[in-house]
Parts: sequence; structure tokens; C-alpha cells
Amino acid sequence: MTKKQAETEKQAGVEKRTGEGRAARLDQDTVVRAAVELLNDKGLDAVSTRAVADRLGVRMNTVLWHVKTKTRLLELMADAVVGEIRLDDLPEAWDERARELARRHRRALLAHRDGAALVTGTYTPEPHTLRFANALVGALLDGDMPEREAAWTAWAVTYFTLGLTQEEQAAPQSPDDRLTRAVSAASHPALLRVLPHLDAASFDERFEHGLSALLAPGRP
Repeated sequence: MTKKQAETEKQAGVEKRTGEGRAARLDQDTVVRAAVELLNDKGLDAVSTRAVADRLGVRMNTVLWHVKTKTRLLELMADAVVGEIRLDDLPEAWDERARELARRHRRALLAHRDGAALVTGTYTPEPHTLRFANALVGALLDGDMPEREAAWTAWAVTYFTLGLTQEEQAAPQSPDDRLTRAVSAASHPALLRVLPHLDAASFDERFEHGLSALLAPGRP
């Protein structure tokens, strides 16, 4: 064996031991954190078990050992995002408490690139998601809503938050006049009347308006 071959084998052994040590230190939380970092850097389309493995410097099978499938990885990522929602220091009044929970939900989604698309695309009866849902439903029950009304209103608030936030995150960063050019007085008279209020820059106001409509005291 030449000196160069010996050095190559030695380096390969070091890399192998380093990789094995890194894999041994991995746990599910570390894998999920790396996946969320990848989401923030490159977006949801770039997230895969292979890409997460590359980011961690381990084999893909090592990642799969902890998360099993890409679907499961996305579920755990979604629950981690929802887990960033603080559930303390909430208002006493049921309707203000529900509003504040929805606002915190939206902020958690906006804190991550494609956060709303990630959470919308999963069904996660996971610990953080269940704790948030319990807090929201609890606020509605405290407002004397019947059980079915509380459950369905919680769904409505959640779907509204996810949908509007997903639209917000997908909105063009530069001015886009396609809607203005597409709407005409002849074909869309009603839309033309409200066109100034469909401005994408008004997401905060639209969100608050939607919450008011969904959580108005005494609504049918």
C-alpha cells in the first residue's frame, strides 16, 4: 500500500466515524428542527427526507429511522410550528381569548416560509396541535356555545386563518395589477365596485374582519 492510499483510507475512516457519531447523536427533535430550517431557507417544495439527511450530514436511512416517511416528517414539522404558539397570558373574555389565539396562530405561520402551506397540508393530532385546539375550543365553550357550534366554529377559525395566511405568503412581492386589468364594468360590475378593497396589502384588516364575522357575540 502506498503512502497516498494509506492516507486516503485513514481519512475515509475518520469520515465514517464522524458520520456514525453524528447519527448516534440524532433524535427525532433534531431531525425536525433541521427540516424546519430547510423549510425556512428553501421553501416547502425543497423539503424531503434526502434533503434533510444532506443537511445533517447523515444517510437518508438515518433520517427515516426517526421519522419513517416524508408524510410523517411534514406532520411533525407542522406540529412544531404550532408548538411555537404561546398559550399563556390570554384575555379573560372568551371572544377576545379566541381572537388572540387566532392571531398567535397566524403569527406562528408567518414566522416560517410556507408555514401556512405546511400546516394546511397535514392532519396532525399531535401534542402541540391538540393543546392549541383545546385552548381554542375551550374559549368558545366558555362563551356558552353548544358543543357542536364550538367544534365547528373552531374549525372555521382555523381554516380561515390557514387559508388567508397561505394566500398572504403566496402573494407577489412586487405590485401585481392582473386583477385590476381582468375586471371590467361589463363582465364584473360587482367586483369592480369592491376592487379597491381587494388589495393584497390589507391582509391584517381582512384577518381582523374575518375574525369579527366568525366570533361575533350572538351570531347565528
